[in-house]
Amino acid sequence: MLKAEIYITLKQTVSDPQGLTIKHALDSLEYKGIEEVRIGKLITLKLNLSDKKKAHKQLDEMCKKLLANPIIEDYSFKVEEV
Repeated sequence: MLKAEIYITLKQTVSDPQGLTIKHALDSLEYKGIEEVRIGKLITLKLNLSDKKKAHKQLDEMCKKLLANPIIEDYSFKVEEV
């Protein structure tokens, strides 16, 4: 069995209003020196597979077809045995 963690973030060229709101809140709480805050998603999947190459292919397809919006989001993932 494999465990996959998929990280989805807005592309660097896309404005992140939620990140800006959190940055302003941290500034108001006097946490200084924060240059930028970007918000993303973490999706964890358990796959009933043993072949990491096949898992990578399936995960890439899942991200492209459903989990991420390729127009405004980037994604990456890591796979490990459990």
